[in-house]
Amino acid sequence: MAAIEDVLAIKNRSPTVEADTAFDILSNQRRRMVVQMLEETSLAEPLDIDYLSRQIAAWEQGTSIDQIDYTDRKSVYTSLQQLHLPAMDEAEVIDFDERAGTITATEDTEGYTVYLEVVNDEDVPWHGYYLGLAAISGSLLLALSLDVAPFDNLPVFAVYAFLTVSLLVSAVAHTYFARQRRVNTDPIQEADR
Repeated sequence: MAAIEDVLAIKNRSPTVEADTAFDILSNQRRRMVVQMLEETSLAEPLDIDYLSRQIAAWEQGTSIDQIDYTDRKSVYTSLQQLHLPAMDEAEVIDFDERAGTITATEDTEGYTVYLEVVNDEDVPWHGYYLGLAAISGSLLLALSLDVAPFDNLPVFAVYAFLTVSLLVSAVAHTYFARQRRVNTDPIQEADR
């Protein structure tokens, strides 16, 4: 499991949110879904609580929004309005306008999204992968510069192309896996299955 400080260092972010506060607020799946929903829509746009409650109910049921009935939506709506959104508003994760029935991201909202990116046991150990890629690349360049057979016959362009493609494929794979490693999986993708 990666330390949160490692995640912050990788993203070049300063910890605007205390870890204990973030873990307390994000200890509930519905609250994590609220933060994720704000992240995946526009952080600047207000989000309607009715729509939010239908989407969360759909994620929880593993279905589409169209399949959610009044009872399922009302249960989620009530818990959001009476419990989760006021707590998130008090912690300044969101700005909850109870009268308008909307939530809006605050300056701290993005600071909470980093806590959704927890590495699980099945994740690729990327630090070891990149270390290995760097070792292979360094060895290849060293062999090429020392004219070691069979590398002495390789064109320099082919070596640079190999290194560039390797890094590109690694970055794409890393991005793909990073999006898959959300806490309790990604509810948006679960609902699409």
